[in-house]
Amino acid sequence: MTTLVWDFSAEYEKERDDILDAVDTVFRSGNLILGKSVQGFESEFAAYNGVSHAVGLDNGTNAVKLGLQALGVGPGDEVITVSNTAAPTVLAIDGVGAKAVFVDVHADTYLMDVEQVAAAITPRTRALLPVHLFGQCVDMAPLEALSEQYGVPILEDCAQAHGARHHGRIAGSMGKAAAFSFYPTKVLGAYGDAGAVVTDDDEIAANLRRLRYYGMEKTYYVVQTPGHNSRLDEVQAEILRRKLGRLDQYVAGRRAVAQRYAEALADTDLVLPGPVAGNEHVYYVYVVRHPERDRIIEALKAYDIVLNISYPWPVHTMTGFAGLGYGKGSLPVTEKLAGEIFSLPMYPSLSRDVQDKVISALREVLRTL
Repeated sequence: MTTLVWDFSAEYEKERDDILDAVDTVFRSGNLILGKSVQGFESEFAAYNGVSHAVGLDNGTNAVKLGLQALGVGPGDEVITVSNTAAPTVLAIDGVGAKAVFVDVHADTYLMDVEQVAAAITPRTRALLPVHLFGQCVDMAPLEALSEQYGVPILEDCAQAHGARHHGRIAGSMGKAAAFSFYPTKVLGAYGDAGAVVTDDDEIAANLRRLRYYGMEKTYYVVQTPGHNSRLDEVQAEILRRKLGRLDQYVAGRRAVAQRYAEALADTDLVLPGPVAGNEHVYYVYVVRHPERDRIIEALKAYDIVLNISYPWPVHTMTGFAGLGYGKGSLPVTEKLAGEIFSLPMYPSLSRDVQDKVISALREVLRTL
């Protein structure tokens, strides 16, 4: 049986009755759009993140996009972020007509190098978009200081950091607003696409609720500002409500898997991940690093192990973003990492037998290099 980076089947078998009951609950409710399940999840997810509001959306990309719009970002504006991220982060910036301005990342953490942000700020900068990558948070204190100094709001990209903490503060509570994805692979994953934006700001929350519903205040009322059809589905919301109650268990499971990897691979020449001081890592993915990455991945196929790379092509090198003007060598750390990092299987229901298979095969491959 092929071993993959992610597999939801074991979790589904364990939670199947609850998941199917969630679906049945919605179908029997008589309300399939923006009903009690969405309302309940929004309230509960806001409480989990220690904020006043959560606005459920159709996916994580639109969570970033509508989050930027709610902050007033639009055509001609600039948003500072990183290229070492999934393309949707930058697609969302492009989607509101703004320009992504990149800073590099730290070689040891893969996270935004906040010291480079001040030099990237211009009169057109309208938002700072840190990406809490792979399960842990960007160094937020200096970024918050820059936000206050220049009057530029922070939108946190928390798609990979559900439940992560930074000096005791939970991801999503440190900016003006924060965008989440609930894509099935996430730490808190739906059974399809889903997303949300959380915020403490009443006006931003109200704007988000309009933006997700065509720009309307009420059903079939009047468009106040052009919006979108970006509503969180009732079925996914009810599933997420059930799974939210297990989120801390999922995080604990991921940390246990990460601990086994750390102990079993400590004596190899792989660069292993670990939490930055002050961070509580949730290990959305377990990213390791080796200069012979491609040879390792190819060799593991003989063991029926198929691994993933997050991410082999930095966003600024993609042809679709050539217009941003970043040539090869412009973000040297990001580009070097793209040739060396790869992900080992990571999910709470990963069995010890499968993890042992990966560890044994990886150790064998490393010995043959």
